[in-house]
Amino acid sequence: MGVVLPVLCALFAAFSNALATVLQRRAALTVPQSEGFRFGLILDLLRRPLWIGGILAVIAAGAGQAVALGTGALALVQPLFVLELPLALLIASLFTRRRLPGALWLAVAILVVGLGIAMAAASPRGNRTHVPFDRWVLALAACAAAVAALAVAGLRRPPGRARAGCLGAATAVCYALTAALMKSSVHLLDEGGLVAFLTAWETYAFGATGICALLLLEHAMQGGPLVASQPALTLGDASVSVALGVLLYEEHLRSQWWLVPQLLGVALICAGVLAVARAGEGAP
Repeated sequence: MGVVLPVLCALFAAFSNALATVLQRRAALTVPQSEGFRFGLILDLLRRPLWIGGILAVIAAGAGQAVALGTGALALVQPLFVLELPLALLIASLFTRRRLPGALWLAVAILVVGLGIAMAAASPRGNRTHVPFDRWVLALAACAAAVAALAVAGLRRPPGRARAGCLGAATAVCYALTAALMKSSVHLLDEGGLVAFLTAWETYAFGATGICALLLLEHAMQGGPLVASQPALTLGDASVSVALGVLLYEEHLRSQWWLVPQLLGVALICAGVLAVARAGEGAP
């Protein structure tokens, strides 16, 4: 069961997140577009049943992700979330009863093959449960600086691809950091019980970063087309998560000649994600 359970739970979480993305995007497009960072956006969305359904899907995804991170490496679990994009477009097509074009299915196939090659070649391993606080300080500072810079850059631009891309990338960093903190909290829950979980700073930190990610995601979806925000979100989350897994949890990836198929897989993933996003640009 070494990798089976975390992989299955990660795939369930990816599907739930994809469903949440579709529901939240459809809800976000029904409220007035904001020029800046508006906390009232969430209050507007609370009146939309679709958005509430999206939040329930997010909760289900969080549960699946927690189990996956508690039983598997961060560098194994988070890259599987690149499947959210094709799953989101498939779910959106079911909502609108529109057939997906052949080019989109080809792009999905390229993405899946690339993901399989990259993960098989990298073979992420390691499941450290304790991260020294000094490492957390550096990671938190770097991620906070990146999120702030990307959010400011995005909000300074008018609605369009640049704005959506910057906000999508900022959301990706928040997602990756949330996953890293969640992994630590889940291990505390497993080893020390509910008291240890509720008294750990990581628990409240991943809650705070998760809320920031949710707010940034809503503005990213409002800020421009899917072709701009989703690739930045999808690829950013995977790459930052792998970096945090290696730097914080000392997870190991294969090296030497294994880097060749890894790079091939990453190239296919990038090509597939970009092609899927372009094919789904008109998706609601």
